[in-house]
Amino acid sequence: MSRIAIPAVESATGATAELYAQIKKANGKLPNLYATLGHLTPASLSAYLAAEAVLARASLPRQDVETIKVLVSELSGCDYCLAAHMMLGKMAGLDAGTLHNIRAGEPTGDAKRDALVRFVRVIQQTSGTLPAAEVDAIRAAGYTDAQLADIAYAYAMITYTNTFNRINDTDVDFPPVK
Repeated sequence: MSRIAIPAVESATGATAELYAQIKKANGKLPNLYATLGHLTPASLSAYLAAEAVLARASLPRQDVETIKVLVSELSGCDYCLAAHMMLGKMAGLDAGTLHNIRAGEPTGDAKRDALVRFVRVIQQTSGTLPAAEVDAIRAAGYTDAQLADIAYAYAMITYTNTFNRINDTDVDFPPVK
């Protein structure tokens, strides 16, 4: 059960109500994460949504973005984001077997995706400057320097929501992950 109580979303006013309406129009629903952030800090939610819009236009294909978000959510233990991005990963065209393999650290059958999974796993599990060999390997897999920047951006975005959801224990309102 979520640790942060929020009033009924129907009672929202001002910037929060506007954000809720925008999200419902775009997504058909108001996810619990957005409802909580909108109540607590509408400016942060607005900035987050704008940042996600930038990521949607980035140089990484949507499947790569969802690969990053599924993997980081799995590794950080964020059940909310994992459920959301498993669903979004499927919507982006990743099949159930590929999503399972991303989570398990097993080969997906796509060498470039596997290089991305390895690279993101190294980022998540190490501290300090990444070894040059890791950067060389992701470049050798076909990722450009602009895409390296977008990998970092996607990683930062999912780290924010993973962290908040782990603090809040946000009620999962997406299909359960098996």
